[in-house]
Amino acid sequence: MSRNYKFHNPEGVYFVSFAVVEWIDVFTRNEYKDILLESLAFCQKNKGLEVFAWCIMPNHMHLVFRSAGDNKPEDLLGDFKRFTSRAIVQAIMDNPKESRRNWLLEQFKKAATQSSNVKHHQFWRHDNKPIEIWSNKVLVEKIRYIHNNPVEEGLVFKPENYVYSSARDYSGEQGLLDNVIVVDLF
Repeated sequence: MSRNYKFHNPEGVYFVSFAVVEWIDVFTRNEYKDILLESLAFCQKNKGLEVFAWCIMPNHMHLVFRSAGDNKPEDLLGDFKRFTSRAIVQAIMDNPKESRRNWLLEQFKKAATQSSNVKHHQFWRHDNKPIEIWSNKVLVEKIRYIHNNPVEEGLVFKPENYVYSSARDYSGEQGLLDNVIVVDLF
C-alpha cells in the first residue's frame, strides 16, 4: 500500500471508501444498509467516532470521519468493518428472502481463501485508501463527491433525495444517522 494511503495523524479527519469484495451489489436491501447505520451509531456513542459525511452505495460506502476517542482511526475503521462483515454475512444467511444467498456466500468464501487473514467469509475488500483532509476546501470537495455519488450513478436526481446518505442532513432535513457534524459547504 502506498504511503499516501495510510492513517498518519490519529487526530486527523479522513475520507475513506471501502467496497464489498468483487464490488458485489449487496446493499440493494435496506436491512443490510441498516446494519451499517446501526454500527456507525454504536461507534459514535461508544468509540468516539465523529461523522462529517457518509453514503451507502449498492456495493461500497464512503465516509468522512474523525476518531475523537481513544481509538486510532485505523482501529476504529477496522472494528467497524470486522463487525459489519460478520453481521451482514449472518444476515444474508438468515434472510429467507435472499434469492442470491448461496451465490453471495460462495463469493465471500472464495475471497476468504485468497486472503491470509480471513478464515470463513471475506465481505469487505482490504483497501480503504484513507485520505487525510488537510483543508476546508478538500473537506467540501470530498463531502460534495460523497453526496453526488448517488446522482452520478443515476439512483436519484438530487443528493438530498437519497435516503442512505448524509446529504439530507446538509439540506436541513433529519437524516438517518444522528449527530452528523454538518460543515458549511459554501
